[in-house]
Amino acid sequence: MGAEAEVIVPVQQTITTVLDVPCCSDVFVPSIRSGSFADIGPRRFMEDEHIRIDDLSEHLGSLVRFPQPCAFYGVFDGHGGPEAAAYVRKHVLRFLFEDANFPQTSEVDDAFLKEVENSLREGFLLADLALADECNVSSSSGTTALTALVLGRLLMVANVGDCRAVLCHKGEAINMSQDHRPNYASERRRVEELGGFIDDGYLNGVLSVTRALGDWDMKLPCGSASPLIAEPEFRQIILSEDDEFLIIGCDGIWDVMSSQQAVNLVRRGLRRHDDPEQCAKDLVMEALRLSTFDNLTVVIACFTSVDHSEPSQSRQRRLRCCSFSAEALCSLQSWLDNSGSR
Repeated sequence: MGAEAEVIVPVQQTITTVLDVPCCSDVFVPSIRSGSFADIGPRRFMEDEHIRIDDLSEHLGSLVRFPQPCAFYGVFDGHGGPEAAAYVRKHVLRFLFEDANFPQTSEVDDAFLKEVENSLREGFLLADLALADECNVSSSSGTTALTALVLGRLLMVANVGDCRAVLCHKGEAINMSQDHRPNYASERRRVEELGGFIDDGYLNGVLSVTRALGDWDMKLPCGSASPLIAEPEFRQIILSEDDEFLIIGCDGIWDVMSSQQAVNLVRRGLRRHDDPEQCAKDLVMEALRLSTFDNLTVVIACFTSVDHSEPSQSRQRRLRCCSFSAEALCSLQSWLDNSGSR
């Protein structure tokens, strides 16, 4: 059980991973549909929140101008109470697309990508600061945050914490985020350089993640160099026909299965019934069967249509190859000759 080993990358720099995948067609346009499912799991309280918008332009109104298609997804895994995750879920569109002056254009180029990244970073930090001032959110309440933005063929993932985004590329699981946990050498080094410590896998002996929004009792005074930060890391890819779907899940999923196991389960389901909502539910149910101990939330965003007509079991059976001895063949021929002369 548990997540597979991750590639460790420097964490004080923005991660921009563009996979060197040739586009199958110059005219490929993602065909977006999605599904989601959440369950309280074995916990007493539900602290997860998520957002799923397949058409962001329609959601924000006619005044915005984005490359099409345009979609937005997010998972927010709260801790220390549900308040922080609920607050970020409620206001995330304002933080990212209004207060941060999100750039608008109908075309994607390098300059636009940089503006998008800067805007998302600013939005995450604005959300973090807002939690410090929100009287209805306890200073001990915090949340991880992972968002996925589709702009035309661009997929950009921003992550703070240990939710995970996994892309299915021709059946292969490709991690589009890094879990921000104390056991990663780069995160541990950053924490220790800022005066923090790791005790039994917990930041300052308290928190199981090294990046989060909120948790202001660990960040005060405001503006100080805290080992717990809200700085997001980014990964991006230009989608092709080989990029089938994206799974976004909270850590309750990845505690009990690998990225590839999750991709395999979802891919089988989509080929059977092409229903991402059912696949999200199946993934949660599988995590429960594997005895996860956390809340569970999954969002699945599909980028291509699939041929979900799977061969029936009878058609999949292989015919057994039979061989006959020379004596048997002679006996069979003799029987046929006798039968024909009757």
